[in-house]
Amino acid sequence: MSTSRASELLPVLEQEIVTGTLSPGTRLDETLLAERFGVSRTPVREALNRLSATGLIEIRPRRGAIVAEISVQDLMNMFEVMAELEATCAKLAARRITPDEKKALLEAHEECDSLAGGDQHDMYYERNTHMHNLIYQASHNNFLEKQTKELRQRLSPHRRLQVRIPGRMVSSSNEHGALVTAILDGNSKLAEKLTRDHVAIQGERFTDFLATLPAHYLRNSA
Repeated sequence: MSTSRASELLPVLEQEIVTGTLSPGTRLDETLLAERFGVSRTPVREALNRLSATGLIEIRPRRGAIVAEISVQDLMNMFEVMAELEATCAKLAARRITPDEKKALLEAHEECDSLAGGDQHDMYYERNTHMHNLIYQASHNNFLEKQTKELRQRLSPHRRLQVRIPGRMVSSSNEHGALVTAILDGNSKLAEKLTRDHVAIQGERFTDFLATLPAHYLRNSA
């Protein structure tokens, strides 16, 4: 039960941190958060531990949970590595994916695509994450899969915000369609390129991404 309640708190706290409602250095008191959300301290503590795993907060001895500082440069560095990790997953998946995995990947894409034209952003993000996880698994490289998932978790709050940019879900799903086709066709080079382009933040997507960030990110980059 505490896990499900923690999952409800998590996106709320993520959004408040990423958008600057909770600014860097803010102390997150477990008791006050429990009172705010009408829950016990157990799901609050679990949510804070998950936020710590993403790097959004730091849990310090005697000070508790503190909203961490992060810069645009830090984020761009992580997205750059993320693009390379996911591109490698897609390349290997195109070579190693099994028939059952092909079926699951196609179904996952179709489910994402059915949500792309609506406003269920969080649902789309969850199904999108599932689809990407299937690609990681289809790489049949456990070490690569683990590293990719860990970095994705760090970037999860920012990727969740990205799908709220107007038109992004539709363009994301279109990119998925081309990527899935490349993997199913066994075209590893194309799958690698399409994934890198899909994950990397560049051109107009960089401008859109900056627009989702509060001012303190830009100050930290100065």
